[in-house]
Amino acid sequence: MNKGKNVEKTIEDYLEAMLMIQEQQGIVRSIDVAYLLGVTKPSVTYTTKRLKERGYITMDENNFINLTQTGMAIASRTYEKHKILTGFFMHLGVDREIAMKDACLIEHDLSPETFEALCRHISSIEND
Repeated sequence: MNKGKNVEKTIEDYLEAMLMIQEQQGIVRSIDVAYLLGVTKPSVTYTTKRLKERGYITMDENNFINLTQTGMAIASRTYEKHKILTGFFMHLGVDREIAMKDACLIEHDLSPETFEALCRHISSIEND
């Protein structure tokens, strides 16, 4: 895997984690991101700086993290893939924890075409 792909995966992971925290707690703090992703606080500080530079997040006077419209779009798309993949794997009989981990592994590398085909397949199963 090339370095550029790893950077994009990291961005998606961070933005997705921020969205998940926002949905659960209403506010996003760096320490919560570090805990959820299993990384150090300095790693979060470094990455949030990059996310701010790219316009994906802002930080308010209390250092709470806010997703911008662009950041939210990426986070939502990644999180949606994660939820759909997790549900599909669980439907196949995979344990929830394993399904969640596997979904996280492939959500970044799955092409839009394959994801759309998977969604169509799931929809056809649900409509049967």
